[in-house]
Amino acid sequence: MGRPRQHDDHTATALLLAAEQIVESEGLDALTVRRVASEVGTTTRAVYSVFGSKDALLIALGERGFDMLRERIEAMPASADPVTDLIQAGVAVFRPFAIEHPVLFQIGVQRSLPEPSLAAGFRDAAQEALEGLRALVGRLDAAGLLGGRSVHDAVCAVHALCEGLAALELRSSLITGNEERVWRESLTSLVRGFALPAD
Repeated sequence: MGRPRQHDDHTATALLLAAEQIVESEGLDALTVRRVASEVGTTTRAVYSVFGSKDALLIALGERGFDMLRERIEAMPASADPVTDLIQAGVAVFRPFAIEHPVLFQIGVQRSLPEPSLAAGFRDAAQEALEGLRALVGRLDAAGLLGGRSVHDAVCAVHALCEGLAALELRSSLITGNEERVWRESLTSLVRGFALPAD
């Protein structure tokens, strides 16, 4: 009979939540294995058992962010209008994710890591999340609404706009009293502009 697992998925989730909260309130420098273990009421051995190292914990935070994005995009109900659905993905999925989980946004999307090479550890999760965006843009392409642009170029444009808007809002540089309206209008202009012929 195999040895029973001491630390399950519940422990892993609790450790990730604690790590996210520490970084959000005090920054990456405050994140240590001992501190995370203490916040959860467990031992450093539990952290090493689940993740292996502090670097692996940071990679897991990046993966957690992309898993959230992927799950939220997959859960979006599809309408008959691919333009509306793509705009909604930015406003109702990407924006709330960045605002509710700024640490995951910074670590995963913006790659704000002490060692940039760590981002390679969550590349697969990032690609899986991006597939949801590619599928939404692919519907525009199928409807002839990309004006000769490639799906790849349109995905990059949407991603860049969402990342930029999120960064501005998180820095409080986007203070209008109605940030959601700014997101919606910006995405509408971009996505509807795709239908115009590309130069």
